[in-house]
Amino acid sequence: MSQVPQIRIPATYMRGGTSKGVFFRLQDLPEAAQAPGPARDALLQRVIGSPDPYQKQIDGMGGATSSTSKTVILSPSTRPDHDVDYLFGQVSIDKPFVDWSGNCGNLTAAVGAFAIHSGFVPRERIPDNGVCTVRIWQANIGKTIIAHVPIHDGAVQETGDFELDGVTFPAAEIQIEFMDPADGEGAMFPTGQVVDDLEVPGVGTLKATLINAGIPTIFVNAADLGYTGKELQDDINGHAEALAMFETIRAHGAVRMGLIRDVSEAAARQHTPKVAFVAPPADYVASSGKTIQAGDIDLLVRALSMGKLHHAMMGTAAVAIATAAAVPGTLVNLAAGGGERTQVTFGHPSGTLRVGAEARAVDGQWTATKAIMSRSARILMEGWVRVPGDAF
Repeated sequence: MSQVPQIRIPATYMRGGTSKGVFFRLQDLPEAAQAPGPARDALLQRVIGSPDPYQKQIDGMGGATSSTSKTVILSPSTRPDHDVDYLFGQVSIDKPFVDWSGNCGNLTAAVGAFAIHSGFVPRERIPDNGVCTVRIWQANIGKTIIAHVPIHDGAVQETGDFELDGVTFPAAEIQIEFMDPADGEGAMFPTGQVVDDLEVPGVGTLKATLINAGIPTIFVNAADLGYTGKELQDDINGHAEALAMFETIRAHGAVRMGLIRDVSEAAARQHTPKVAFVAPPADYVASSGKTIQAGDIDLLVRALSMGKLHHAMMGTAAVAIATAAAVPGTLVNLAAGGGERTQVTFGHPSGTLRVGAEARAVDGQWTATKAIMSRSARILMEGWVRVPGDAF
């Protein structure tokens, strides 16, 4: 039996919003993994514990959900007027690949804090008490994100009384601004329409809003699929037929958005696009047991990530929701009652979330200047992560 010593790599395990991930500084990675390619992907998969046919990630840092099978690499920014370059890798749980096609909005909150902790922000820019502004270059999608991180006694403030549904304990509030969130030279609506007829074999022709903002997202009406918008994870994730239907919608929507050429390519692009269904506000009981009143929300949204209904809401999908809500006539806007809006509060499986966005039409094309939301972040563990030396 061969014996290969383990190596150890400096790493930090952080919660950001309703996600968790393993954070690395680029310079701390083994030399073979400091550049994009198979070695980096293999290393990150081994760190997380993938691919795992048991879908448990017992032999790694992952938590066997899309929200916890995540990695982040930070480095000094190569862009003017930015502090840090942020690269996000969504690690597949049961397949041997890392998806680099999009951002993680939830972990963005942790990026700002990690950048300060790791020395990427000059000391003179960090107040003794107040807020430190961290300018982040999101390398996956080529966008600027601004994190406003609270500082107390010269250090990142992590504890506080800000409550985020989907996160058990309160923490300090971090405001995130996603600048120019539309993906691809401002092409918010890749088909040129705010609502399309999306033909999905085996499902039918669905009204759909296809938007590139925050992350490419396909919005459909809950009622068109036989749902109410009040569903929780078990209502969807326990039904293989439902999951297969959503994956078919996602694949055909991806082709319509120009993200892939053929539906067969969707399996290798699990992170994007997202698919979500919307409905007008209604009373429901969240997964925590808390009753959400229809009068406290503008609409209901449920979204799938990596093939499963998300337990709360992905941060990038929340940006898409905010942006779509700001454009009259989208399915999101109509579910919220229509008209002009700069913010909405939506109900998700774990509770509610308020998001805002600014959108305007220029020469007949919609564009967004920014989207705003609040999250929180906290270091859970720091030190070294260990992997077998032949893992990459």
